[in-house]
Amino acid sequence: QVQLVESGGGLVQAGGSLRLSCAASGRTFNNNAMAWFRQAPGKDREFVAAIRRRTGGTDYAESVNGRFTISTTNAWNTVYLEMNSLKSEDTAVYYCGASTTYSYYSSYYYHTGSYDYWGQGTQVTVSS
Repeated sequence: QVQLVESGGGLVQAGGSLRLSCAASGRTFNNNAMAWFRQAPGKDREFVAAIRRRTGGTDYAESVNGRFTISTTNAWNTVYLEMNSLKSEDTAVYYCGASTTYSYYSSYYYHTGSYDYWGQGTQVTVSS
């Protein structure tokens, strides 16, 4: 089992920055990838960013590429999402996910069904 706890959300003005954290505990050595997803009211949960353990490779949704950065500690027990140049459309609940599956294809990690564990989410609100 893996437990994930997100923090760092809040209210920020458009153009501002926030850093989200996801603290992982339990059998974290099984995690092959970790990611951030987000869900706005009335919408499906959507992929934001992922980081893969074996290669350290990162992937981003087109809507956040160049503005957001995902990173981890060396021990892979905390995952961060640095968010810059925030826009009103970034407003959502942000969720951290952990996947125990290894896939050669990075696109495997773009889907919610690829993740075994989720945190409770943290609200990000960007005012325009």
